[in-house]
Amino acid sequence: MISQFVCFPKPVAGFSPEMTVNTWNFASLSLVQCSSGYGFRFPHKSKRERRILMCSDSSSQSWNVPVLSSSEVIERLKQARGGQQFLAMYSSVVDGITTDPAAMVLPLDDHMVHRGHGVFDTATIINGYLYELDQHLDRIIRSASMAKIPLPFRREDIRRILIQTVSVSGCRDGSLRYWLSTGPGDFLLSPSHCREPALYAIVIKTNLTTNPKGVKVVTSSIPIKPPEFATVKSVNYLPNVLSQMEAEAKGAYAGIWVDKDGFIAEGPNMNVAFVVNGGKELVMPRFDNVLSGCTAKRTLTLAEQLVNKGMLKSVKVMDVTIEDGKKADEMMLIGSGVLIKPVIQWDEEFIGDGKEGPIAKALLDLLLEDMSSGPSSVRVCVPY
Repeated sequence: MISQFVCFPKPVAGFSPEMTVNTWNFASLSLVQCSSGYGFRFPHKSKRERRILMCSDSSSQSWNVPVLSSSEVIERLKQARGGQQFLAMYSSVVDGITTDPAAMVLPLDDHMVHRGHGVFDTATIINGYLYELDQHLDRIIRSASMAKIPLPFRREDIRRILIQTVSVSGCRDGSLRYWLSTGPGDFLLSPSHCREPALYAIVIKTNLTTNPKGVKVVTSSIPIKPPEFATVKSVNYLPNVLSQMEAEAKGAYAGIWVDKDGFIAEGPNMNVAFVVNGGKELVMPRFDNVLSGCTAKRTLTLAEQLVNKGMLKSVKVMDVTIEDGKKADEMMLIGSGVLIKPVIQWDEEFIGDGKEGPIAKALLDLLLEDMSSGPSSVRVCVPY
């Protein structure tokens, strides 16, 4: 096995290489002397384990970090890419589209990166069509206005760029995610010196999968965002992330936020809905204080078909208390990432009979049908 070798300068008085090895707890290191002092030889480990601290004296420290050329950076970025397949990215900073994942980067001085001053949205790509592109585009423009982010282009130009990015990617099933930010400029708090707002978009290869199995949720203890922030789809998702981490730590699928008045709000990245009154009424919490979900709104429209079939008597948007929610016949999570996900347990209480309900299944079937063969108002054909 090839070993890595790091050489240290000659130690000053009081320096103990053996003590340093023990402190770093690298049991596999062997201490040897070299021309410039002491060195450590060790088998191949991860990059993080190979970043060994070099000490020249007791008061100064430096890292053995290489200085790379631009071509070396690109090569390392290519090697570092893994997991999701990024097929194409548009950046208004370079005014173009790239299909090289190593080039899909953002400027560090973009205020979206270091200040969170940006908004985003997404659209599903299914069988060569963008689902609810216009609805999501309207929402990001509304979010940008609320976040005081001027548009870099007209709405129709943004729409054209997004469709072209998907076309260049060749992706027929996946996800289009896009951002609007105040743009790069400096690291100050105010974006007043940013040159111009920025638009970024990326196409990710994914396969739409659905799992009708019911899940458990818990009441989130993470403070809910105030309405003026909750209704904006901004990149500031720290409360959402903490809520999700808390839920996972408790063995749950997601956390549910409840507002100060005891009304159910939303999940970390999905809306919620309930079937009540003997399984005949679909109710969803108001959108006044939460993010207005495009998938949730579309589901409300599709649910009218169940009313026509007699499966439901009514569909309502109203305040729902946590007590009423836990007593519901059915509960479900709704969002572009989960579509329709049945909930069978909330905290320690089972929802209904603790099994997946018929309304959640029927709504999922309607949504999947709408995504694959719905009207042109919700499906935009991509010209590959």
